[in-house]
Amino acid sequence: MEISEISVEDEHDESSSSSANVEYKGAHQAFRDRWKQTDDTMCRHSMSFHLHHTLRSEFFASYLYLLEKIPLVKLFPVTCEYIKGEKQFYYRAQQFYEDVPASEEGMMGDFVEISNIDLEGSRQFLKRFVGPGKAGTHCALDCGSGIGRVTKGVLLPVFEKMEMADMMEHFLLHAHEQYLGEDADRIETYYCFNLQEFTPPKNKYDVIWMQWVACHLTDKDLMNFLFRCKKSLRPNGVIIIKDNMARQGCKLDPIDSSISRHLDIMKSIIVKAGLEVLAVERQEGFPEIIMPVWMIAMK
Repeated sequence: MEISEISVEDEHDESSSSSANVEYKGAHQAFRDRWKQTDDTMCRHSMSFHLHHTLRSEFFASYLYLLEKIPLVKLFPVTCEYIKGEKQFYYRAQQFYEDVPASEEGMMGDFVEISNIDLEGSRQFLKRFVGPGKAGTHCALDCGSGIGRVTKGVLLPVFEKMEMADMMEHFLLHAHEQYLGEDADRIETYYCFNLQEFTPPKNKYDVIWMQWVACHLTDKDLMNFLFRCKKSLRPNGVIIIKDNMARQGCKLDPIDSSISRHLDIMKSIIVKAGLEVLAVERQEGFPEIIMPVWMIAMK
C-alpha cells in the first residue's frame, strides 16, 4: 500500500484502544444479530444470502466493522466478485501496482522524502530482537518487498543472506538487475507470489519482515499467512509487521484494495494466528497528514 493514503477520519487517541475495541465488537454483535434474524427468513439462493455468507466466512474483524459503515451493495464489488479467477479485492491491487514504477518514488508514493526516517525507525526497532539470546542473523525474508528498499536499507546490513517475496515481477527484476547492486548476490531466492498463495519454507528465517503489505490481505488470508510464517521461523525467530493503522475501526481503500486496521483489530488477527505480540511501537517523524504507522513484533 502506498503510504500517501491520507486519513479523513477524526483524530483519535491511539492510546484509547479499549474504546475502539468495544466499537468493533459492537459491530460484530450487530452483524451476528442481523444474520440470525435473516437466516431463517431469507431465501438461501438470493444474492443477499450469498453475500452475507461470503462476508461471514471469508472475513472477520475488519469487514464486520466495515459492514456497519458501508452498504453491502458497495462492499460487494471489492470483496466478492471474481475476475479472471481472482477475487476482485486482489485483482484490483494487482492492477494498481502494475502502473507503479519500479523506483523508490514508486514505493513511497508522494512521500519519498521520509524514506530515510522510515528506514532508521525500522533499523532501531529490529535491533531489539536480533542478537545473543534473541533472533539470529543467518537469513531473513522480506514480504511485499517491492524493489528491495527495506531489504537494502534495513535487512541486508544485519543478515548474511536474504529472500524476497512480491507479487510484481517487474519490482523483483529491478531489484536484482539494478537496485541492489552487488548485494543482489546475497539474495538467495526471489519469490514472485501473492502472499495469500505463498507458503514460505519451514524453519528457515530468523526474521520475517512485512511492511505495507498486510493491508492488502483479507483478515482470513492474513491470519493464515501469519500461521504459515510461524512455521517458517528458526529458534527465537520473529515476525515484524509495519503498516498503516487506522485511528478508528478500519479504512477501506477500493482503489488499491487495502484495509488499514486499528491496532486492536490487527492484534486480534495476530492472536488468532497463534502468535504472541512481543512489542508495539509507533513510527515517529512522519507528517501528521499520513495515517499512523505502527511496528508490531511477534513470535
